[in-house]
Amino acid sequence: MPREAPYLAVADVLRARILAGEWEIGERLPSRARLAVEYGVGRNVMQRAVDRLIIDGLLEGRAGSGTYLRMPRERLRLVRSRHHERQDRRERGRADAWDSHSQVRVPAPETIAERLAISSGDLCVHTHYEFLAEGQPVQLSASWEPMAITDGTPIVLPEQGPLAGKGVVERMRSIGVVISTVVEVPRPARATPRQANLLGISVGDLVLQIERTIFDTDGRPVETADMVIPDARREVVYEFGVGLP
Repeated sequence: MPREAPYLAVADVLRARILAGEWEIGERLPSRARLAVEYGVGRNVMQRAVDRLIIDGLLEGRAGSGTYLRMPRERLRLVRSRHHERQDRRERGRADAWDSHSQVRVPAPETIAERLAISSGDLCVHTHYEFLAEGQPVQLSASWEPMAITDGTPIVLPEQGPLAGKGVVERMRSIGVVISTVVEVPRPARATPRQANLLGISVGDLVLQIERTIFDTDGRPVETADMVIPDARREVVYEFGVGLP
């Protein structure tokens, strides 16, 4: 069996002390240099151990101040369901506002083109979203729609025009495109510096990335998006209907 990395062993000991209540919520921990001496390890090992606990959400680093025991955040439920009316009732902290920015005639990267069943470089509308709940960022999304479907129509820009903000299903229906299927692929990931900055979390914090693609009744992809949800703030629940005999 491979030997555990020294910084992971130190992180495990520190984690046990934290969970045992040795420090109060919001209390400053001893300096990393002092902890390194206490454990008889190098500063680099201690740095990596503390960084591990920051990523795990137990600690937070404050620039120029030190490392503190992090205040636990309530994880609010985010229900992914086709029943929008039930979704509204059951969620607390649901996104109630958003900022968006659309670019037109953006060539589709190869990975996006594959998801949309178009050629690499085909023109799309690319929209970035930042979703807010009570003024706090709770979700990011990057959406791609093929311009071959929407170009020259009133809905080419998702957040402008007569159906601004109405969502893909209603917008597409207005131009005769009927949505039949939504496919979502959730994957765990760690927050990038950009994502952490926009979501107000730490770099490396756990996030859920959802790759969503929406299809019309002919099986044609009409939109694909990458959503990023901070794990510390949201518990994502999928709800499925069961067909009755």
